[in-house]
Amino acid sequence: MDAQSTTGHAPSIVVAIPTFKRPERLAELLPNVGAQLAALQREGIISRGGIVVVDNDGAGSARRVVEPAYSDMPARYAVETTKGIPAVRNRALDESLDFELLAFIDDDELPLEGWLRSLVETYTEFGRPAAVMGRVVSIFAEDVDPWVTATGLFQRPQRETGTEISVAATGNLLLDLDQVRASGVRFDESIGLGGGSDTLFSMMLKRTGARMVWCNESVTEDTVEIERQTRAWALKRAYSHGNVATRVRLQLEANPRVRLILRAKGVAGGAGRVVVGVLRHLLGRVTRSMGHSARGLRLAYRGAGMVAAAGGRSYAAYAGAHAPATPAPSA
Repeated sequence: MDAQSTTGHAPSIVVAIPTFKRPERLAELLPNVGAQLAALQREGIISRGGIVVVDNDGAGSARRVVEPAYSDMPARYAVETTKGIPAVRNRALDESLDFELLAFIDDDELPLEGWLRSLVETYTEFGRPAAVMGRVVSIFAEDVDPWVTATGLFQRPQRETGTEISVAATGNLLLDLDQVRASGVRFDESIGLGGGSDTLFSMMLKRTGARMVWCNESVTEDTVEIERQTRAWALKRAYSHGNVATRVRLQLEANPRVRLILRAKGVAGGAGRVVVGVLRHLLGRVTRSMGHSARGLRLAYRGAGMVAAAGGRSYAAYAGAHAPATPAPSA
């Protein structure tokens, strides 16, 4: 079923790419996006397409790799000086006022064939929901530490296409901009360099009555950077996941009494995970089970993140990326 078969109208769509100091990977991504947009327009699945790149580097380091068009799909470039991914995502929404649909993709991903087509077709087939989320598959170097992959952190679940979901990430996400604008929901810029702004955004959108569905056929590949293929980074990510999950629940709750209960649950649940996780890790060490060892520490760090969030401490997941470069020592 194509995007205009039920209404006689082919929607316009813009692909938004938030970026920060990854010009080489961005240069590889842009022609792919342009080619997929052009194919959909030729077939009448979309009425027109476009690309918007929002750079969070105030120096505009990505400007040199962004061309005016890709496969005749116009591309615009904007610099967002407010630090943090929420501000970049909001700027992408603001730069897309003349489009009906917006597809987010990260600058470190590459879409597989049919990525965008699958999102648009799922959007049409399942009643034009406010959001359609596709899959992101992590790709590692051949010599990656097997302990890192044994944590299970990078094994994202698959679901049947059309399954309704309650939370979504922006790595591979289609939004109906009319519905998003009508909801009044924006990305929370108070999060700044912390993680979870997409989690909060999608859950707030869901609370307005919006529908979000899964698309299993839409796939992007995320080639994990070498510096992130480490045990230390995997455990930081587990900590961040726990911190975000608890913090978002607290932000969504306005009732002070209920927030107090949520904090207590965060402390108790987090502490329980720390204990169980450490015991499982030790079991893995004793039995020489890498799976138990890795997943145990993952659980413990997630629990620690939950306890921290319950106590009012947020984890700045992107602070390192925005830290100024250390000058090289003089000779």
